Amino acid sequence: MTEISSTAEDHLKVIWAALEWGGPPMTIKGIADRFGTTSAAASSTVKRLVGQGLLVHEPYGPIRLTPNGERQAVMMIRRHRLIETYLVEHLGYSWDEVHDEAENLEHAASDLMIDRIDDLLGNPVVDPHGDPIPTRSGLVSYPAGARRLSDAVPGEYRVTRISDDSSELLFLLDSTGIGRGVVMTVCGQDGGGTTVRVEEREFVLDPEAGRSILLVDR
Repeated sequence: MTEISSTAEDHLKVIWAALEWGGPPMTIKGIADRFGTTSAAASSTVKRLVGQGLLVHEPYGPIRLTPNGERQAVMMIRRHRLIETYLVEHLGYSWDEVHDEAENLEHAASDLMIDRIDDLLGNPVVDPHGDPIPTRSGLVSYPAGARRLSDAVPGEYRVTRISDDSSELLFLLDSTGIGRGVVMTVCGQDGGGTTVRVEEREFVLDPEAGRSILLVDR
């Protein structure tokens, strides 16, 4: 793998992650919104990464990773998720605190340090939010039959993943006892959200939570 800038690493990671759980591919506008910049600046960055053989992009079309770009992105995802796991398991961070910290640390850590963190943690397969951690070879494994809470029919499920896009949502869910591995009964869906029951407590989760929580059959 060739050495690339931290800006390139961030862009590749975001482009890869957008598709990971079935979302739409990133566009120039999406890149600009994600990084808080202008469309012109986002377009310039994408053109530079296309020139480096990391992206493919046709005018007004979605942004795609080349095989080399995908390898780079997956290795950055591995770094990020291993650091998040280390922060939670060894430094006492809560799961709503680790995302931004990992964003800062992932560019500075060497490959050797990441591999030693992996070994120290016992080669975990998921991070604190339930996102899969790629192996050293880049293999990424996903739970079979996972579905969003917002798409689940009434029944009993186990929480397998909660998006870390919103630290506020993570903090709220933690206060209600909802986390990875928790058994949840889906009671019903309506326009205002999803009614669920956890350990005899029943409450309604709004549409944002419904999109952020992934379930598997118990």
